[in-house]
Amino acid sequence: MSLVEKVVRDSDRVKAERLVLRLEALAKFLRLTDPYLPDGELVAAHTLVERAGTRLALSRDHTVVALAGSTGSGKSSLFNALARLKLSPVGVRRPTTGAAHACVWGPLEPANQLLDWVGVLPRQRFIRESALDADDEASLRGLVLLDLPDFDSIERGHRLEVDRLLGLVDQIVWVVDPQKYGDRILHQAYLSQFRSHADVTIVVLNQADRLTAADTEIVLTDLKRLLEDDGMTGAPVLATSAKQPGMLSDLRSALERTVAERQAALRRLGADLEAVSGQLVDMIGPPAAEDEIDRATVRQLSDALAASAGVPAVADAVAGSYRQRAVASTGWPLVRGLRRLRPDPLRRLHLGVEPTTDAVSTEVTPRTSVPEANAAQKAAVGLSVRAVASRAAAPLPEIWAPALNNAARSRAGDLSDALDRAVAKTELGMSRPPLWWRGVGLLQWLLTLIAAGGLGWLIVGYLIQLLALPDLDYPQVGAVPMPTLMLLGGLLLGLLLAVLLRPIVDWGARRARRKAEGRLRSAITEVAREYVVAPVREVLNAYAQAREALTVVRSE
Repeated sequence: MSLVEKVVRDSDRVKAERLVLRLEALAKFLRLTDPYLPDGELVAAHTLVERAGTRLALSRDHTVVALAGSTGSGKSSLFNALARLKLSPVGVRRPTTGAAHACVWGPLEPANQLLDWVGVLPRQRFIRESALDADDEASLRGLVLLDLPDFDSIERGHRLEVDRLLGLVDQIVWVVDPQKYGDRILHQAYLSQFRSHADVTIVVLNQADRLTAADTEIVLTDLKRLLEDDGMTGAPVLATSAKQPGMLSDLRSALERTVAERQAALRRLGADLEAVSGQLVDMIGPPAAEDEIDRATVRQLSDALAASAGVPAVADAVAGSYRQRAVASTGWPLVRGLRRLRPDPLRRLHLGVEPTTDAVSTEVTPRTSVPEANAAQKAAVGLSVRAVASRAAAPLPEIWAPALNNAARSRAGDLSDALDRAVAKTELGMSRPPLWWRGVGLLQWLLTLIAAGGLGWLIVGYLIQLLALPDLDYPQVGAVPMPTLMLLGGLLLGLLLAVLLRPIVDWGARRARRKAEGRLRSAITEVAREYVVAPVREVLNAYAQAREALTVVRSE
């Protein structure tokens, strides 16, 4: 190898630490996306993570190279020629190799675990240890050469075995012959699918001894063109012949370099990572922030949930309860009792009732009697929930839409109870009466006492007249006796005060309604965020982390 070639090869070396980091990133990607993406889309990635972990844990001193080809390509003859032993049966017209054969250069025992994992039967394993004292064989020490079944075999089991083994080996040597080097199955079903594996692929034109030198060049040129069409640019193309040992020198040299570098396993896994991550790219699009759901969408959802939870009805009940309690506290004491006989609008909904103090405390919130949502309100909630999922899914690849939709509806069954609890636990501002109610109430009692005092004074005077006793000398205020003024003044002022307070009570009721509605909507918004928005944001967060992990996977 020239100095220039050595520098180029060194620059292309795959660092094991970097490869492990990329594999860990792929495993993280799978952990994040498994709950949300279809299983079928992630099978290849899961298989790679499992296979890579096993391969890296096995012998790194051995390189598994597979000879793959079609029926009659001379694959088994080439295997025997490279091993310089007759190990694999040779056939021409029909598939002969039904199970993979392996030849190990060096002791068999260290490679047994690797061959067990690959799936080569013990009786199909051979060694070249006895000849390793020769220089040309010692350079291949650590090579595990496999002769695979024919990929175009009429036996379906042979084809399945080929596909399985091609996913496990470190390097592939594709063996073609002058007659079938352009086979459609070879190029479409295999070579074009390994376009990212050019660094671990060698294509050999076997049986080249049947061609003249000029014809060999023509076929090699056409074969390279076909490989370029397959996306396999850069893969070495060699001419070989099992019958002429001299025509194996280029292939043996390539295998010797592969064994010496001990990079094939790492390059194969790196190529697999490139291929798998290329399939995953379509699942990840532009960045998506957790606040991708805008305020307008959340507001629409909150409005729909508020209507479903009966917030307008509760707010109206607050206003009605405020009026009733205000009139009961500030009206004439003589008619307050009649007001108290009326049912409180809030209590009818089982709201605004102070909890009883029992010896045993409980955190269970009793249900309210707020009317159940009608069909239109339930439909509005469903549309709003879907709107949240649709808004979150807008910038993401379409494959994430079902996950976001499922997340938005994941807690839909608990929404009704959560809304009822939120309404029941919301402080509606009716627990403490305003201070001015007490002041006006005391004033009304004072006016009532004055009227009662005047009435009592007049009654005493009337009784004295009936008993023919000397008349009482009533104090006069102008021309009006004091008792009469006290009676009429107390009654009229109490009535006038109640009339003057009516607009103030109405204003207070409207204010109490607005405050209660605001608090209820805040509580409903929290329910919307917890039961609808939060699960969607969990998916968006997983998407963002998966995107970062995939960036690491695709970094070289």
